Amino acid sequence: MKKITWYLNRLKAMNMGEICWRFQQKNLQKQERRKYYKENLPVYEFELPDELKNLNAQVDRISINWNNEKFTVFKEQNLFGVYSYNKYKRAWDAGFQTENVWPTDQCSYDISISQREDIGDIRTNWELNRHYQFAGMAKSFYVTGDFSILEELQELFYDWNNKNHFLCGVEWTSAMEIAIRVNSWIYTYCFLNKAFEKYNLENNKILKDISRGIIVMADYIIKHRAKYSSANNHLIVEMYAVGMSGIFFDYKPWEKLAFKILTEELPRQNYADGVNKEMSLHYQSFVMEAYGLLMIEMKHNHIKIPQIWEEYLMHMSEFMCDCCGEYGETVVFGDNDEGKILDLSGEHFDHYRYVLDLMGNVLSKRYSKMENIHENLCWILSDDFQNSVLQKNCYYSPEVKCYKEGGYTLWRSKNNKVLIGIDHADLGFGSLAAHGHADALSFQMFIEGVPVFVDPGTYNYHVPKKIRDEFRATKNHNTVCVNDQNQAEILGPFLWGKRYKINNVEFDNECEKKCIMTAELQNSSYVHRRKFVYNKANQLIIEDVVQGGQDIHLALICNFKAKIEVNQNVVIVRIGDKVVKINFDEASKIKEENVEYSDGYCTKKTSKRIYVKFKTNKMITNIIYDK
Repeated sequence: MKKITWYLNRLKAMNMGEICWRFQQKNLQKQERRKYYKENLPVYEFELPDELKNLNAQVDRISINWNNEKFTVFKEQNLFGVYSYNKYKRAWDAGFQTENVWPTDQCSYDISISQREDIGDIRTNWELNRHYQFAGMAKSFYVTGDFSILEELQELFYDWNNKNHFLCGVEWTSAMEIAIRVNSWIYTYCFLNKAFEKYNLENNKILKDISRGIIVMADYIIKHRAKYSSANNHLIVEMYAVGMSGIFFDYKPWEKLAFKILTEELPRQNYADGVNKEMSLHYQSFVMEAYGLLMIEMKHNHIKIPQIWEEYLMHMSEFMCDCCGEYGETVVFGDNDEGKILDLSGEHFDHYRYVLDLMGNVLSKRYSKMENIHENLCWILSDDFQNSVLQKNCYYSPEVKCYKEGGYTLWRSKNNKVLIGIDHADLGFGSLAAHGHADALSFQMFIEGVPVFVDPGTYNYHVPKKIRDEFRATKNHNTVCVNDQNQAEILGPFLWGKRYKINNVEFDNECEKKCIMTAELQNSSYVHRRKFVYNKANQLIIEDVVQGGQDIHLALICNFKAKIEVNQNVVIVRIGDKVVKINFDEASKIKEENVEYSDGYCTKKTSKRIYVKFKTNKMITNIIYDK
């Protein structure tokens, strides 16, 4: 019954054009099932269409600094810092959260991947199958000449292809996953090709198989690219892979299609002030990486970059820079599954600062100090090019900035020790709002990089089912919860129903000593108006007024390391040497509760929630913190 209800709700999120397109996709899948699934072959063994048979990979069209000396030798692929790569590196079908495995002999079109508690979280499985490790190992063989690395790479490559035949199993259920795999295969090919030349080796089979596999996958992506309500970050990454493939094979139809769609999607998926409409800083960083990597290849091949790319990406870079603090902290609202496109090291890294470094290389301004840049950039940019970036003017975040259209306000103290982020944004992008949380008018606070009042994070997308809803719930964010209900209606793991509206956003930064931001949330049940008064010394005052609700609570989610003391209407929060004092006016009851908090995909900790019941429909919260 729940599945039928989900299908009905999903249908409501579509227009007639999308419904017709999805029927066309179903017919296409039937044809492909007969053509590909029954043959049960690796992707590189399929016959190419006539127009693609004569394509040849051209390594020199991919920007790689072959003289780079800032590299690591690949050891293992980071699997969210939770799962052992050496244990799972051949377990392509692993469920991870369970001992069960995903089917590999079933047509990909027949496999349900959402919220499979019987198997595991599909996003976790896909991390291994994006094949970053292939590119990392090929790079390592190129720089070391260690034949044991080459042998293992070839063994893994053919093991994967023999166990994941084209359109068989879950590795073919997402065009975006195929796109990321295409990118990994392109870099794998480039490093192997140069290594074979460097060490005077002949091994045309694996290069031929990689090349043909890329062509088949790129052709598949074009036919199955995301459209309509599904056309969010997935479409960006898919078109990135098509554009990269077009450059790699010097095939203009692919280049033209990719550049056209990517140009159209920038204003469709982003506000003009630089905020991505998915309301997730992580997904903003994800799509910025796609544009930035492709821009490097376009410059390398003297392809003109549309002006709108530079205009939008400059504003997007400013917003991301404003979300990043001086101590390595980052204000992140919405989903974060730690996705990336290129990884040549296999190690965990700060994706936001890596992307800011990348933007500094492709735009006319830089957005970071360019210190300890990631190995990816050392490989794809020449040493001279990296050094020239330091000559560019640098963007520095102002003390206060309100993104009124995008829906976020960032405050930082003059000495950069305090960073506060406020969410007054819409729920999310399009009819699905897939990656948004019910967190309107919430805030986060960091002191010297230490998170004090935190966003609960994402944990994972699918297992167990209920946890997806809990991490998106209003009561688990630093805002007001009315009648123990969410601000918006959750209909599925990536689907929302009735939503709220944000109205009457006002911003005043005229006074030298304080700044004021107000906004109003309205849904079908109540109206919540919240005012933030930021005293630029050491105080944040929050005034909440609710109309229409009976049972009203304020939630404050604290760092899992916090020690909390409650004394009548005063709460003291201690995290190491950081002390925050909170005075609640008109509070009738203050509770300290355990709540789950995630500071990384697939990780969760037990944290503390301060849950304060309103005495009336109005309450003032006075937060005094270290300077």
